[in-house]
Amino acid sequence: MIDVRRPDNMVRITTPELAEAFIAEQIRALREQIGDKKVLLALSGGVDSSVVAALLIRAIGHQLTCVHVNHGLLRKGEPEQVIEVFRNQMDANLIYVDATDRFLDKLAGVTDPETKRKIIGEEFIDVFAEEARKLDGITFLAQGTIWPDILESEHGIKAHHNAGGLPDDLSFELVEPVRILFKDEVRVVGKALGLPDGMVNRQPFPGPGLGVRCPGAITRERLTAVRESDAILREEFAKNGLEGKVWQYFTVVPDFKSTGIHDGKRSFDWCVIIRAVNTTDAMTATVEEIPFPLMHHLVKRITSEVPGVNRVLYDFTPKPSATIEYE
Repeated sequence: MIDVRRPDNMVRITTPELAEAFIAEQIRALREQIGDKKVLLALSGGVDSSVVAALLIRAIGHQLTCVHVNHGLLRKGEPEQVIEVFRNQMDANLIYVDATDRFLDKLAGVTDPETKRKIIGEEFIDVFAEEARKLDGITFLAQGTIWPDILESEHGIKAHHNAGGLPDDLSFELVEPVRILFKDEVRVVGKALGLPDGMVNRQPFPGPGLGVRCPGAITRERLTAVRESDAILREEFAKNGLEGKVWQYFTVVPDFKSTGIHDGKRSFDWCVIIRAVNTTDAMTATVEEIPFPLMHHLVKRITSEVPGVNRVLYDFTPKPSATIEYE
């Protein structure tokens, strides 16, 4: 794969006209790179992979096969939404793979964040390879790598499963059409491609999914706590007009417990950390000020509705010194 770099003098894509010019350029480049070959796309349903899917569908049509892998680390309702949008509405060639047990078994007992990311990334590649073998003539693997992924991995901040090459024993060539874009630019391009607003404005979700929001050794119980508390947070932000105003918001359930009280008795349960930040390019981020009455309501809902949780905390730390995600 050619190591495409973002030109130093590249104008930030902020208008439909600039987006259309980028789309036209990428369609030409994709057709030249791919020719009449077939492409396998890692379709998570997030903004980046969705825009890549739309670009590839416009450029090469049914030469593209989209594979959605449920690794057990997705948000509540996410697999169903991906199937509805891409298979039912966009008529994409979509393969759904439920690999939950496969991923969680390999992650059992693993505590190091970088090791977890590598396991998830490598398992993704293995799943795609298996799906490719069921299909005839897959030559390319498409990925939703964006420019902050490249920069952070180059600077050693974190490893990215989609910011590097494939293992030597795999013959896929990478296709990364939004590699040189920042997140805000990807959204502008997605809107120009005609993707639904709800998809274009969907908040970012990391490739390793809830695995990076479940620090320490991942367990099914803590994953459930993260998934359910995240669903409550997203529901309440939508009700209170913060959806679309806040760039990214999610919950984290770290691997430690504290003493609390439940039904008049001592409890020893996890805490849920709420993170809500604003940014334009994901390189820096500021913390959103959540109205205090909403925080009270979130605490009440999460501690009463999410099993195994007795505390709710709020992360006030900007980027830097913290990264947006916890791992």
